[in-house]
Amino acid sequence: MSPSLSDTPALSRRGLLKFSLGASAFLATAGLGASLSGCSSSTAANGFVILRSGDLLFLRALIPVMLEGAVAAEKIPASLDQTLHSLDNSLNHLSPEMLKLTQQLFDVLGMAVTRGPLTGIWGSWENASGDEIRHFLYRWENSSLSLLRMGHSSLKQLVMMAWYTRAESWVHCGYPGPPTV
Repeated sequence: MSPSLSDTPALSRRGLLKFSLGASAFLATAGLGASLSGCSSSTAANGFVILRSGDLLFLRALIPVMLEGAVAAEKIPASLDQTLHSLDNSLNHLSPEMLKLTQQLFDVLGMAVTRGPLTGIWGSWENASGDEIRHFLYRWENSSLSLLRMGHSSLKQLVMMAWYTRAESWVHCGYPGPPTV
């Protein structure tokens, strides 16, 4: 007779460390595999310096959800394009190592084989609802895996920095802008 779930001990620290190590190895392998297999295009999308077409699919779904409350609904399309170009500019000024890590994160989120298990979004990003994206962000923000929490933090910082460097965003938070010199 096998023990029931309630009879088995909770996940130990050692078990959690093993799981975290395995998950980290999986993500690193998936990112490297995407880069080497050609699933991840290194060519920038038309009109961008760094962001690739696959990145844009993911970011076009993510950014409107992250900007909710900071942008009026009718201004989301224009704000989305402005934020994408601001993000592209920021990525263009990252160190090569940080850019590589960011692109690996985007690769893992863009590949169907890793997107579903890691985000809970099994279809394409284009078809994901706002609630599904909010749930994915909540899962990563509150994950027991530090790697996913770091991924959430990175995404949030990238998007928020790209948005709040734009003068259009300053009105919402009451910032009058930098002083004129």
